[in-house]
Amino acid sequence: MNNENIQYEKARKKVEMIKWFYGDIGLYIVINLGLFLLNILTTPDDLWFYWVMLAWGIGLAAHAVVTYGLGGVLGDEWEERKIRELMDKK
Repeated sequence: MNNENIQYEKARKKVEMIKWFYGDIGLYIVINLGLFLLNILTTPDDLWFYWVMLAWGIGLAAHAVVTYGLGGVLGDEWEERKIRELMDKK
């Protein structure tokens, strides 16, 4: 595989990850809106929907970190810089 094919494949995988992340955000919104309405309509004195939102939100945040990295802290750019740095030392 030449360099262009490798770059294309990495970009394709990244786009696929982003697509799944957007789908998860949409699902999070729809399901939690439904749970909110269910909670308000059935037991308005006992609010429980936010626990689901919180737990699922933590998972969604983890998915965001996997998809987008930590903004340069441990993302793809950091990885490339570190590889170049280690290769230059030899």
